Amino acid sequence: MVMKRYPDGAAGEFFFQKRIPEPHPDWIETCGIVHASGNKIYFPMIQDLAALLWVVNLGCIDLNQWYGTCDDVDRPDYLHFDLDPTEGATFAHVLETALAIHSALSELKIRCYPKTSGSRGVHIYVPIQRGPAQKQVWAVAKQLAHNLAERFPKLITTEYRIAKRPAKHVLVDYNQNEWGRTLASVYSVRPKPLATVSTPVGWDEIERGIEIEDFRIDNVPGRVRRSGDLFRALLQKRRVRLEQFL
Repeated sequence: MVMKRYPDGAAGEFFFQKRIPEPHPDWIETCGIVHASGNKIYFPMIQDLAALLWVVNLGCIDLNQWYGTCDDVDRPDYLHFDLDPTEGATFAHVLETALAIHSALSELKIRCYPKTSGSRGVHIYVPIQRGPAQKQVWAVAKQLAHNLAERFPKLITTEYRIAKRPAKHVLVDYNQNEWGRTLASVYSVRPKPLATVSTPVGWDEIERGIEIEDFRIDNVPGRVRRSGDLFRALLQKRRVRLEQFL
């Protein structure tokens, strides 16, 4: 877990921290990851309620997890797309983009699972068979994103430079698949006035229309009790072999 700490609360400044603080409880599991500098950084592993409460007590609100498990951190279990509206675009444009991606991936027989970001956009996850390295996963995500932008030029952009992004488009951000990058995890509460939550949703809900504010800390627990964990499918369903796209 990469810690995103808000020492002054949700309305204050935040900072990212990779290395687990010292001292820390000896029952917190850690994962050592070697970086390009040659340094080995020990990250906290948040795998039970006690560890979750510990990291929350450090001022973490949204939680940001690595893409692979500690036994092989360089080989992800999924790729994803971060859908982010540019200036002038609405959340309706984000939903339209999500449906376009779902349709395009379905043509390739690729299963994908959406969740709200809890902030401004939607995250779409594709479970993959472990094998390709992170850089290869990033390359496939990049190719798919560029293909989508060519197919839907009036809706989708892959322009990473903010000043160059066209207005009223949705950025399909594939660069979050780069080594070391993270997104707010599923069920993360976000530091927003309504305490919105990054929540798994069904494609039928996206088709009907949803809003970020529909999913909050006060109603998501009841939703999960009623409907179950829609993201469980990310771990259980048949996984895509990315080798066919490399």
